[in-house]
Amino acid sequence: MKILHVITRSDLGGAQSVVINLANSMCSNHEVTVVAGEDGPMWDALDDRVLKIKVTEIVREVSVIKDCIALFKLKKIYSSIKPDIVHLHSSKIGVLGRLAFPPKKIVYSIHGFDSIRLAHRKFIPLEKLLKNQCKAIVLASDYDKKNIINEGIKNNLHVVYNGVCNPKLETSLSIEGVDKYGKMVMCIARISPQKRFDSYLEIAKMLPDYAFVWIGADRNYQNLPTNVFCLQGVPNAKIFIQLADIFVLPTNYEGVPIVIIDALSYGKPVISSDVGGISEIVRNGNNGYVVDNKNETFAEKIKYILENEDVYQLFSKKSEEIFRESLTIEEMVKQYMIIYKI
Repeated sequence: MKILHVITRSDLGGAQSVVINLANSMCSNHEVTVVAGEDGPMWDALDDRVLKIKVTEIVREVSVIKDCIALFKLKKIYSSIKPDIVHLHSSKIGVLGRLAFPPKKIVYSIHGFDSIRLAHRKFIPLEKLLKNQCKAIVLASDYDKKNIINEGIKNNLHVVYNGVCNPKLETSLSIEGVDKYGKMVMCIARISPQKRFDSYLEIAKMLPDYAFVWIGADRNYQNLPTNVFCLQGVPNAKIFIQLADIFVLPTNYEGVPIVIIDALSYGKPVISSDVGGISEIVRNGNNGYVVDNKNETFAEKIKYILENEDVYQLFSKKSEEIFRESLTIEEMVKQYMIIYKI
């Protein structure tokens, strides 16, 4: 089978991780091509057997000239490759791709419908207009499926949970300065209003006996609480999760974040904001908690888990079980192959 994956950006966000995992898993038995705009670390993460095509005119913002050129180039790529499946990832390429490619070959993955429904609602009319211009729309959670139906998009919907690799343990990892604290709380995310970095700092102030590590900063931050360690983005940042005792994600909206799935793969309890489909993989009183965006509630739940060893061990075991049952790459590939063959 010839499979063409198309995505807007080539950084290392959640959607790009899905593309990498699908492409690298599928290229053993299929001819796989990945198309994206701009330079970014995604390209280096792709298997050498994957054909990589960069179209610089594919950009996130709306640009009439660049979008028209990108549309022309996508059509040309399609004519050259003649793929059996065109898999579109993210909302911008979801629009361009459904205009460029034959609908009967298109699978369109929306990696978090709230990013459209809440953050970029002006694009909802386009989603409605193009809703039948593909053979399948894939959502990351039942939560997203319910909300897209409420917007009037009801046909050819599927839910596929994202999957990640089995974790690899590293013996030489360390984070300078955290060893003087009894426990480590970790978050991996870019710093943006969505991710509630200020809330993370306030939570850290409430729990001065724990080290709070944030990985993914865009610059050097000054005057942080003494127990906060803010690191800029590092390659393969998820491997540092193994050093943490608990993973915490304050956020305003999400689909099902890849980084939480990574935390579950390492058997870590998780506390997150109760948004998007997170409650479908972080289950209250089972492997962690999803809570309202109140700093005091986050602090209370962190302390409860870390100061009760029986609870901690139970939650850790359950996190790993949830990962093994439904959040592996193998399960994700299996579900997508079923959709491809519809």
